[in-house]
Amino acid sequence: MPADEKPGPSVKDGELYEKLRDEGNSKEKSARIANAAASSSRSTVGQKGGESGSYDDWTVDDLRKRAAELDIGGRSSMTKDDLIDALRHH
Repeated sequence: MPADEKPGPSVKDGELYEKLRDEGNSKEKSARIANAAASSSRSTVGQKGGESGSYDDWTVDDLRKRAAELDIGGRSSMTKDDLIDALRHH
């Protein structure tokens, strides 16, 4: 990482931040992950996060809304199975 890209004082784990930036992550994402790791431990950061329900449990309307958020074309004429497949492979 070039010297002019050193993290600001709000980044709590500079070493992890630099590694994430070298991997091509954005400054914001790198800082967020580095700070989360400093607050707990690096091994638990990847385990955080909620469970997203299976697309199979979603309504067709909700699937279409999510497909619209991802700008998946043809969603209005897709069946539920088609929407699920498109969302999983987007």
